[in-house]
Formats: sequence, C-alpha cells, structure tokens
Amino acid sequence: MTTKLVLASNNAGKLREFGQLLATVGFDVHAQREFNVPEAEEPHPTFVENALAKARHASRLTGLPALADDSGVCVNALGGAPGVHSARYAGEPKSDERNNRKLIEDLAAHADKSAYYYCVLVFVRHADDPQPLIAEGRWNGEIIAEPRGDGGFGYDPYFLLPALDKTVAELGADEKNRLSHRGQALRALVEKLQ
Repeated sequence: MTTKLVLASNNAGKLREFGQLLATVGFDVHAQREFNVPEAEEPHPTFVENALAKARHASRLTGLPALADDSGVCVNALGGAPGVHSARYAGEPKSDERNNRKLIEDLAAHADKSAYYYCVLVFVRHADDPQPLIAEGRWNGEIIAEPRGDGGFGYDPYFLLPALDKTVAELGADEKNRLSHRGQALRALVEKLQ
C-alpha cells in the first residue's frame, strides 16, 4: 500500500529524484502545484527552519504528509554565506549568473576558498507534527574563479570537488545524485522512514 505525499516544491528534478527513492518505502510523491499550493515564505535564518515552514505549509493546505528541503552553498571565508540566501544572493530577480559573479567577487580577497553544499530535509506526518523527521547532507569542496562543465545548475560550475578534480557541473546526473548533499540527506531520511 502506498501513501500519498506532497513535496513542498515544484522542481521536476527533485520530484523525480525524491519520488524514485521514496517509492521504495511506500510513498507516492506529488508536487505541491498539483494541489494548487503556493510557495511558502522562507523568512528564517536557518535551513532547518525554512524547510520545516515549507513542509508544514504544504501539509496544512493538502491534509497530506509533506516533505520539504532547503539547501544552499556555504563558504567558510564568508562566514557561511550565501547560505540560506543562495538562490537570491545577488538580489531579485533570481539569477545564477549574477549570484556566481557576486560570490567570486566576494571571495576574491580571501585565500580560503573552501565551501560546502548543505541540504536539510524535513518530513511531517501532518501540519502540526510534534516530531518531524529531519535529515541532512553536506558535500565539501571549494569555489573556483572560472566555471567548468555544462551540467547541473546554480553554483555547480564553480564548485570544485578536489578529490575528483571535477566541478559538480562536470559530473553525470547519476554520479551527482549519488554523491550530493541532497542525495546524502535523502538516503538518511529513507533510513529513518524504514
């Protein structure tokens, strides 16, 4: 028997990735737009608070269990910035190109280029679930000044994985999903759901 689950996102890639793994533990995953759920506000300073707000919002409006993620890139020399502001680091409207340019400029004066992608997933059984399941993943790398690769999105062409001598944008989709912060968090969540 499968349980219908709302994903607090309209991202087709996330829907596919989460749907495949969560099907193994009995969930049929649907994007929030199928239920006319508008995007939730993300006013909080932490990934976990934003993910929890999104999950509760989607669950409240659908009456279904919900899953939400919040993720971004954190640069050590910048005190963890862009962090929760990764998607809008250079302001509105959202622009990968402007975000990357701002990140490279902000990091130019720093010798330490280390960074990590971070993801937190929050699963709620219902909107007021007092014990949400929380899983996280962290993917270490460093920021480079010149982009490499044409896969991925966002900061991927500038996020180097030193052990592989490749940027995330140079990885195939399967390899990225296996190694990524989101893949790590999703596997940890599936373990908790089992």
